[in-house]
Amino acid sequence: MAQYLPILEWGRTYNGSVLTNDLVAAIIVTIMLIPQSLAYALLAGLPPVVGLYASILPLVAYAIFGTSRTLAVGPVAVVSLMTASAAGAVAAQGTELYLEAAITLAALSGVMLAVLGFLRMGFLANLLSHPVISGFITASGILIATSQLKHILGVSAGGDNWPEMLGGLAAAIDTVNPWTLAIGIPATLFLFWVRKGLKPALVAMGLSSRAADIAAKAGPVVAVVATILAAIGLNLEDRGVNLVGAIPQGLPPFALPSTDLGLIGQLWVPALLISIIGFVESVSVAQTLAAKRRQRIAPNQELIGLGASNIASAFSGGYPVTGGFARSVVNFDAGAETPAAGAYTAVGIALAGLFLTPLLYSLPIATLAATIIVAVLSLVDLKTPGQLWNYSKADFAAHMATIAITLLAGVELGVIAGVGVGLLLYLWRASRPHAAIVGRVPETEHFRNVDRHKVFTVPHVLSVRIDESLTYLNARWLEEYVLEEVADRPEVRHVILMCSAVNEIDASGLESLEAINHRMTDAGIGLHLSEVKGPVMDRLKRTHFVDELNGQVFLSQNRAFRELATNGGPPAEPIPDAARGMI
Repeated sequence: MAQYLPILEWGRTYNGSVLTNDLVAAIIVTIMLIPQSLAYALLAGLPPVVGLYASILPLVAYAIFGTSRTLAVGPVAVVSLMTASAAGAVAAQGTELYLEAAITLAALSGVMLAVLGFLRMGFLANLLSHPVISGFITASGILIATSQLKHILGVSAGGDNWPEMLGGLAAAIDTVNPWTLAIGIPATLFLFWVRKGLKPALVAMGLSSRAADIAAKAGPVVAVVATILAAIGLNLEDRGVNLVGAIPQGLPPFALPSTDLGLIGQLWVPALLISIIGFVESVSVAQTLAAKRRQRIAPNQELIGLGASNIASAFSGGYPVTGGFARSVVNFDAGAETPAAGAYTAVGIALAGLFLTPLLYSLPIATLAATIIVAVLSLVDLKTPGQLWNYSKADFAAHMATIAITLLAGVELGVIAGVGVGLLLYLWRASRPHAAIVGRVPETEHFRNVDRHKVFTVPHVLSVRIDESLTYLNARWLEEYVLEEVADRPEVRHVILMCSAVNEIDASGLESLEAINHRMTDAGIGLHLSEVKGPVMDRLKRTHFVDELNGQVFLSQNRAFRELATNGGPPAEPIPDAARGMI
């Protein structure tokens, strides 16, 4: 049972000391999470209270089913943006259908994640490469920050992609509300300073580094309190400043996702994308934090934990959630030792929903927008494109394609395009594997590329090192490569395929090997294999290939070269100053 209910594992050793640490962490995360939850609900196009709803039961569900000791689950910026995009495609913001769509997205995402977890299919997240994820998060950060500028300026502007957002802001520039601007810009600047400058200032005043860091994380609460007081004192509501307004007081209501098959048909693809992006983001954070304490997480159980959290969010009137980086780091730094800290945080959020929501009536929307802008701009990574350009042009292409399509066409197409480009580039690379002509390094038994090292070869022996498994993607390429190399060397009497890097030979690869063998036999050339791995050799023995092979299978490349070098040709001679090109 502990395999599917991790609470049974860590709960056995729970004691008073752990309880104290978890409670302290919960208090700190609760203070941080209240303004964050309100802000991310705003980003998702939902009433602010929905952000609180999505921060209560999901935390409890993750505490029961999750494996990370410090991951804090709840609304996050990227998933909120994807929710707004998906729900906005089926209904207008502010309508009951829009809220129903968001709740249904959470339910669909939860079911998909749980099913993937039970089927042990966490490996599917590997379809999203790091360049694709990095590009998507960077583009999403730019989109999110741009979408919140209208709240800083106090204007009405829309748009589903970056050009539309910028065009809407430019068209509405004449209607800027100066009072809203007077709240939004100082709040944004203050939060930027809190993120970078408050901790050093507190340390300089004598506060410990840990205490200063925790205090800096609670900076948004100061902005919330200050702007609420300013809104009340200056009567900003009458001056056209948009406020949060009345927030329903109480615990999350019981809600049911839609059973309309038409709506589900429109939402299942966005729900799948939200599930994958959310899982990748969450498991990355969880693994990073777990490694710092030499703990481990189980990715497949994480799928179940996140699935349970999203189902809990749906039935409590919330929207899709996942593990958030900022709040998880705060939870970790504050000393949380078990997922129970998340459950205690849920209690704190519930108490806030019961007693504090009336105090948030006068909170300017611009303050929440400033909170979002400061949070998401830290996601924008401007260094990665240059690094990828220097390291891998193919990965750079996938990264930039993801950024461009996300900005120009929206988040869903951006993810799909990134995955598509990544897979196409992988297939292209796999269809053109690296192979090298190798020779023996003098006074050793090692064989290296003749274009990179000064090595010994003999004219009548051609040694080809294959650096990929032989599959349907590259089998024909290898066949053509070997035949071309043999055609360029009329003196060749033996060909050795060095298979030390070949982990698999599928049916297409076997067919190509058979074709090479027949062509070599017709030309009076021996075909030999060396350093074939055991599992590969076991499969080859189950076919007629080994019996029909006109040469031998050698245990080592050195033995193959030594025996064949003296069979039908002159003694070995060194290659003069070989060019050292790229491999």
